[in-house]
Amino acid sequence: MLRKARIGDVKTIHRMINISSGKGEILPRSLMDIYGNLRDFFVYIDEEHNSLVGICAMSIIWENLAEIRSLFVEESRRKEGIGRRLVEACISEAITLDLYRVFTLTFQVEFFSRMGFKIVDRSTLSEKIWTDCFRCSKYPDYCDEVAMVLDL
Repeated sequence: MLRKARIGDVKTIHRMINISSGKGEILPRSLMDIYGNLRDFFVYIDEEHNSLVGICAMSIIWENLAEIRSLFVEESRRKEGIGRRLVEACISEAITLDLYRVFTLTFQVEFFSRMGFKIVDRSTLSEKIWTDCFRCSKYPDYCDEVAMVLDL
C-alpha cells in the first residue's frame, strides 16, 4: 500500500536511508532533516507484514523545479515495481502542485531512464546546487551522482 509518510515512520525512514547511504546508493540524511521534511515522503507498506518496505521523497526546489530524492526499496522487495510506484506518486504530486520539471541526482541511471528521465549537465540545476549540494562533502569535485530531468 502506498501512502504519505507519518510521524511514526520517521525512524524507519532514517534507518532505510542509513542502510542505503552505507552502500553508497543515496546520500545520508539526519533524523532532524527527515522530521523537517516528512511531508515530502511517500512510503510503501507491505500490508501482509505491516512493515515499511520502500520510501521516496519529492522536494520543491524552486517555483518551477522539484526533486525526487531518497528513493529506497528493501533489497528483498526490489524488482516488484515498488520503486516505480513511489516515483510515480512523487511525480503526480509535483503535477498537482503545478511543478512540471522534476529532477533527480542518482546512481540508478537505468531505472530513471526507463521512467523517462534524461541525463543533463548538473550545472543546469543551479537552484539545487545552491540549496543542497554546497553542503555535501562530495561538492564540488567528487560528486559522482548523475543529474537527470523529466519535463512533464
